[in-house]
Amino acid sequence: MMKPITELNKVAFVGDYLPRKCGIATFTHDLRQSVAAHLPDTECLVVAVTDPKEDYLYPPEVKFEVNEQNLDDYRRAAQFLRFHNVETICVQHEFGVYGGVEGGHLLTFLREAGLPVVTTFHTILTEPNPNQRRVFEELVRLSQRVVTMSEKGVSILRDTYDVSEDKISLIPHGIPDMPFVDPTFFKDQFGVEGKKVLLTFGLLSPGKGLEYAIEAMPDIIAEHPDAVYIILGATHPNLVRQEGESYRHRLQQLTRDLGVEKNVLFFNRFVEIEELKEFIGACDVYLTPYLNQMQITSGTLAYTYGSGKAVVSTPYWHAEELLADGRGSLVPFRDAKAIATAVNGLFSDEGKLAAMRKHAYLDGRRMVWSRVAQSYADVFRQARIDAGVTPEQVQRKHASLRRGPTEEWWKNFELPKLNLRHLHNMTDSTGLFQHAVFSFPNFDEGYCVDDNARALVLTSMLDNIHAGDAWNESYRHLAQTYAAFLQHAFNVENGRFRNFMSFDRRWIEEAGSDDSHARSLWALGACVGRSHDINLQNWAARLFESALPAVLSMGSPRAWAFALIGLHEYQRRLSGVRAISDARSELAQRLLKLYREQASDDWPWFEPILSYCNARLPHALIVSGRGLHDDEMLQVGLSSLDWLMQQQVDERGYFAPIGSEGFYPKGQAKATFDQQPIEANVTISACLEAFLVTKNDKWLYQAWQAFDWFLGTNKLGVPVYDASTGGCRDGLHVDRLNYNQGAESTLAFLLSLAEMKAQENALSAFARPVETDHSPMAELSA
Repeated sequence: MMKPITELNKVAFVGDYLPRKCGIATFTHDLRQSVAAHLPDTECLVVAVTDPKEDYLYPPEVKFEVNEQNLDDYRRAAQFLRFHNVETICVQHEFGVYGGVEGGHLLTFLREAGLPVVTTFHTILTEPNPNQRRVFEELVRLSQRVVTMSEKGVSILRDTYDVSEDKISLIPHGIPDMPFVDPTFFKDQFGVEGKKVLLTFGLLSPGKGLEYAIEAMPDIIAEHPDAVYIILGATHPNLVRQEGESYRHRLQQLTRDLGVEKNVLFFNRFVEIEELKEFIGACDVYLTPYLNQMQITSGTLAYTYGSGKAVVSTPYWHAEELLADGRGSLVPFRDAKAIATAVNGLFSDEGKLAAMRKHAYLDGRRMVWSRVAQSYADVFRQARIDAGVTPEQVQRKHASLRRGPTEEWWKNFELPKLNLRHLHNMTDSTGLFQHAVFSFPNFDEGYCVDDNARALVLTSMLDNIHAGDAWNESYRHLAQTYAAFLQHAFNVENGRFRNFMSFDRRWIEEAGSDDSHARSLWALGACVGRSHDINLQNWAARLFESALPAVLSMGSPRAWAFALIGLHEYQRRLSGVRAISDARSELAQRLLKLYREQASDDWPWFEPILSYCNARLPHALIVSGRGLHDDEMLQVGLSSLDWLMQQQVDERGYFAPIGSEGFYPKGQAKATFDQQPIEANVTISACLEAFLVTKNDKWLYQAWQAFDWFLGTNKLGVPVYDASTGGCRDGLHVDRLNYNQGAESTLAFLLSLAEMKAQENALSAFARPVETDHSPMAELSA
């Protein structure tokens, strides 16, 4: 089964966070917990925006705290997310959460993070001031996807801010999955058993309109003396800092003035979710007498409605949409009489009350957190896809490739200087470490013969290019280290190379994979054919002959291909060994037979899938066909490589190797990512070999295209090669680089550079590439 193209490994949630007492903090917490439950293999970390006046004891998922007014904290947080390979940022936005002019510090954070962004808007202003509009529009631009919780939000984003509907996701406010309960079950816990219970909860502030609900109580009590109104929640911390508890005191004084103090109960605390569920469970009718029509989201409304409660509310935008068509009761703003009439109507008509509750509960199932989390996960994946290409990245195409091939186009390319610093850093006295954490060796993963074999090939190529140079001595000891590793890896008891060695120098297997064994043969062949060190040649030839028999019993086409390239390298210097010639003929015929059996007109390939190291298969037939003077073999190699190159190009003409997130099975979708440096390397090798055989400079052009993938002419428009370290990053994801610089990736670049340098040296003797009987320039331009 193909892996999803956008597996989510690490998501960062940014905003206020519990135990900070505010609605955004609760939402961020609940969303993070729900996504983590929905995606158990995804790390869901939090960047908490912290009020500098408070000291919060955050839970362990909070990995970074940002002082809301400290711009440097935002920059450090961005760097933290990059260093920890976060793939997507989920931002909770409301004016007032972030520091700077109208929250502008958030923009700095997102720009410097450079990661896919999904922004949830908790407030969307229809008449923003100039600074609010500037910040909001830039936030939309920096976000791959924006989320709103209502249809009204969609229309404002579209009409006021000109946001494309393709960028907008409508996801309702999440709610706990509470059972549909009889309110009498919970009432005794709050001393209101036998009462008709009204409830409003949330942080207290003047905009909640609670005074109008209190003013409605005398008329409600006149018809229903057993009615009580619970006002649950602490006063908003910002209001407490400004004026203490004077607002709460005014409300309490209002109850005394109206003579309803025994029917209005204040619970002055911020309650956790489990206790909140009990309060909600105890209520018969929920009141939201809010005063601001432009409130686009209300978590308290969503919670109570979705829990199956009848709601009486003023017609602010969220309530107007959620409670339309009789799903709740809407009353005018600042109208205590209307509130009393609506509440009395429900208390007097139990059938209507029950029907409203049932309808709300059933409709609320679409809002439970598990379903909301699934929707967010889908949006995160889409954001990663949307982040793959931007107009700015398109413009970064290499100038020569953008123009296409012209006369002497090949002279316009400049190869980077060879930098072996990272290779030296990754090598100790034992051998080459296989993995890195960023640019540092990862000791935990130890060594493998695969990478030491590749490194030995590289040193042989460099020896061939720089023969006689004094500089050559600076890397000769590397060749000896890698050769010693291969010698130690060979298990004489079974004639196979081991592959994996732990950091404490213990082999963890008796024999490695077929591929690792055949790569070792390739490395030994390269030492025989290219090295100028007679001792290395002699050692490699003897070990090659000892290791060769095992490959003849292998069934892996790639093992045959690596061995064939090794045999070709061996015969560059020692062409008269009969056993070597026989083995070469046998393996080449196997590969050709496989092609005959598997290839079709619409899929001219060796297997029913394009997977990894694809170009090695045609490469092996090209060198074998040339060496064995077999025209069919040579033509199959060239034609299959030509077809492969057609599959490895994106819509802009960039080189785009088959992604390892699913590969490309025949008749199915082609995986675009994770693009691996090794694919660029094997493609360059095959195309250069095709150029050597045909003198058709389309192959040279395609080799340059593949090489330029390392330098930034790729799907994301970013360099994969790190010129500062001499290393190469481990892959190109849908939205970012893998910043680790392991041995395979680094060697993929260095081998490619060495091959391109050798080709450049060969071409330097000519005014242009050798002419052919046809017109390759016309062919390439078509």
